[in-house]
Amino acid sequence: MKYSVDKQEKYTLLRLNEEKLDSSIAPQLKSEMVTLHAEGVRNIILDLSEVKYTDSSGLSALLVGNRILQEDSGIFILARLSDHTMKLIKISQLDSVLNILPTVEEGIDAIFMHEIEKDMKDED
Repeated sequence: MKYSVDKQEKYTLLRLNEEKLDSSIAPQLKSEMVTLHAEGVRNIILDLSEVKYTDSSGLSALLVGNRILQEDSGIFILARLSDHTMKLIKISQLDSVLNILPTVEEGIDAIFMHEIEKDMKDED
């Protein structure tokens, strides 16, 4: 699996440099997200700009990332999805479950808002 990881203070940007998110890539993506989470990462932005095709195992990997971060009060954001991937997510009715934003920058903004809201709740 070809990818890059950019760790920041409040989030990690995971950029998948593959054209297909399918059964040959999904297990590696899952394990990378689990590893990042185990290292203390709470917020991940997954940049899928290069992914043109996604199948059900790819969707499963996205749901794993979403679940492990939500369980830890974190946020998992998908950014820059292809039309194909977006259609698959909508057909699967996962567009209401997953956090999907058009750009990485909007994902960063959403994470900072999420962190502010979390800090405010913690103070109450």
